[in-house]
Amino acid sequence: MRTERSAGAQERIRLVFTLFDVNGNGVVEAEDFALMATRVVEAAPRSSENDKQAMRDALDGWWAALARELDRDRDGRVDYEEFGSFVLVPERFGTALDTFARALAALGDPDGDGRIARPDFLALMTAIGFRPDRTTALFDAFGPDSSDRVAVDTWIAGIRDYYAPQKSGTPVDLLVPAAGA
Repeated sequence: MRTERSAGAQERIRLVFTLFDVNGNGVVEAEDFALMATRVVEAAPRSSENDKQAMRDALDGWWAALARELDRDRDGRVDYEEFGSFVLVPERFGTALDTFARALAALGDPDGDGRIARPDFLALMTAIGFRPDRTTALFDAFGPDSSDRVAVDTWIAGIRDYYAPQKSGTPVDLLVPAAGA
């Protein structure tokens, strides 16, 4: 069952597909999530090995959920048509989204104080594939404190909001070209 989506939701789907298709071959597959894990972990040199492994595991889990839910022909690849049927329906992924959000936030908070510094945030978000200017705008919209840090919980909530198509007018809209123009 297909439902009509807003132009903003369609643009978000396109952006997420592009981010997940890390190797740029036009389909999303396990290799893409392994490449993303490598890039994201490399962008967090001060993080613990446990936090880095948690990110690898989170991305493996995200791929497993995505493949289970979307790979209709079971060829180990998710094309854009298959992908569009899911990406903005977070309940289809069980705990994969939350596990990813928490693992990413942990990498951004290597000292464990519950705050993420701008350089760590920018490094991780650009490693995922978001444009630096949009990532900077998002960090600013999250309302950094006087030490130029944002709360871990704010970022986790933002990640969840990004995958919730019914939400609009949230800071994460800045990541989507049509919304953040």
